[in-house]
Amino acid sequence: MKRKVNEIQVRYKEKLKATLSIGCSQDACNVLYDNWNKDTISLHESFKIILLNNSNKVKGIYELSSGSITGTLVDLRILFAIVLKSLSTAIILAHNHPSGKLKPSEADKQITNKIKQAALFLDVKVLDHIIIIPNGDFFSFADSGIL
Repeated sequence: MKRKVNEIQVRYKEKLKATLSIGCSQDACNVLYDNWNKDTISLHESFKIILLNNSNKVKGIYELSSGSITGTLVDLRILFAIVLKSLSTAIILAHNHPSGKLKPSEADKQITNKIKQAALFLDVKVLDHIIIIPNGDFFSFADSGIL
C-alpha cells in the first residue's frame, strides 16, 4: 500500500531582479521595503525571510507569518523547511514594527538567537535580522552587534 504524505511546495515568482545581491544592511532594507505591502506595514506585524545563495544573491522573500499589532509567531520548523527546500545557504530575518519603534524587544532577541542556533546545525548562515518601520527606517541586529 502506497502512503501519501503532505509536502511543502516552494514556488518562485520573477518579481525580483535575478542579479540583486545583498552587500549590507541598507541593501537588505531596500529589498524588504520595496517588496513589503505598504497597506499592511503599519497595521500588523509580519515576519519574513530573505533567502540567499552562496553569493548573497536574493533567491526570494518568504512571508513566514502575519500577526497582530504587537506581535507575530515564528515556527522554526516551517522556516527551515522553506530554507532547505529552496537550497538557500544564507538568510536574513526581517519583521516590521507597526508602532514605528525601532528598538528590538527581548522576544525579538530570543527568537533571533534561537534561529541562529538552529541554523548552525544545518550549515545555514543567518546574516542579519532587520526590523523595518512604516517610514522606511530600519534597525539591523548585525550592525548593532546583537547578532
